[in-house]
Amino acid sequence: MPATPIVEFREVTKRFGGGPLVLDRITLAAEAGEFVSLIGPSGCGKSTLLRLIAGLTPVSSGAVTVDGLTPDAAAAELAFVFQEPTLLPWLTVAGNVELAPHLRGISGAARAATRQQVLDLVRLGDRADAYPRQLSGGQRMRVSLARALALEPKILLLDEPFGALDEMTREHLNEELLAIHAQAAWTAFFVTHSVAEAVFLSNRIVVMASKPGRIHTQIRVELPHPRTAETRLSRAYHDVVADVSRLLRSVETAAA
Repeated sequence: MPATPIVEFREVTKRFGGGPLVLDRITLAAEAGEFVSLIGPSGCGKSTLLRLIAGLTPVSSGAVTVDGLTPDAAAAELAFVFQEPTLLPWLTVAGNVELAPHLRGISGAARAATRQQVLDLVRLGDRADAYPRQLSGGQRMRVSLARALALEPKILLLDEPFGALDEMTREHLNEELLAIHAQAAWTAFFVTHSVAEAVFLSNRIVVMASKPGRIHTQIRVELPHPRTAETRLSRAYHDVVADVSRLLRSVETAAA
């Protein structure tokens, strides 16, 4: 028997008010533990897909289910990592990581235990008392990731979280993200404009087209795990990057 999807879109359309159609007849399913990357031209609706999963905006037609529930009902199973770390500057690293669990009513002892666990996961266990201004860009993004992981989500939504970082820092964080995923096995939806990043991270890449946003192609990435810096040197990795890049260029050319 096929696994029941943890996230499913069924013929979903989305428009904002009386504006043009943003998403057109999206049908997509993800199983528990999958790492799905969304790539495509700017304006094709990648971030809107994440917002629909999170229940931050309603569908115009069709249905989205999250672990068998509506997105609103499943909100406690989700965590969101945005492009910017959005840390509160007056709180320490520990305070920022504990904030979301505190707002969900989790006890202080439980928050402290989880905080230390997730900070160790992102290799910031010794910076709990630091303030955001004392951290590098990569460290601030690690705190943002730790804050999301502190909610112990079943589904992690990541909207270009590493896009503003330099290439070396980005590659290191990609490796760390996969190492954490191997331990926690949440389902990930990851928006990126980087084909190389999508190939490195994903079990599956969803290539979207625009005007209106729709699914063009889905690609399975069969590269073995664990994926490390050595993976990026392999012929198999470069072949997949080249194939996906050609496909994306054809989609972008058609949209021009």
